[in-house]
Amino acid sequence: MSVMNLKKIGLVHSIYKNKGDAPRQGKLSKQESTIEIFPEYKEGLKGIEKLSHIIVLYWGDRANRETLKSIPPGSETEKGVFAIRSPNRPNPIALCVCEIVSVNDNVIKVIGLDAFNNSPVLDIKVYVPKIDTEKQYEEE
Repeated sequence: MSVMNLKKIGLVHSIYKNKGDAPRQGKLSKQESTIEIFPEYKEGLKGIEKLSHIIVLYWGDRANRETLKSIPPGSETEKGVFAIRSPNRPNPIALCVCEIVSVNDNVIKVIGLDAFNNSPVLDIKVYVPKIDTEKQYEEE
């Protein structure tokens, strides 16, 4: 088995401290949160201030990693975690598309992040609607 090494590049600062505090999905809230990027990764933020939205990948460090099935909200049917967005899963990599409110040095203020306070940030990627939401292939 190969070893995977993930590096946290920063931390989330939010009002969400306990299960039940955070919205079911980040886009369901207008609450502002901040993402603090560690100084050694600050150069990676160059140009981010020109973006309107980003994809934030963070580690669900308080998730139950043993969970393989769950009943999603609004459903009565149990499903596998790979078919739903449950935070509880073997590798609790979470993602949110967030609107950028402001960028100040190594701190990004965003709306739409459902992460708990002090959640480790794994990566940030540009959100491009044309790539991320529109169909890119032709029907056969």
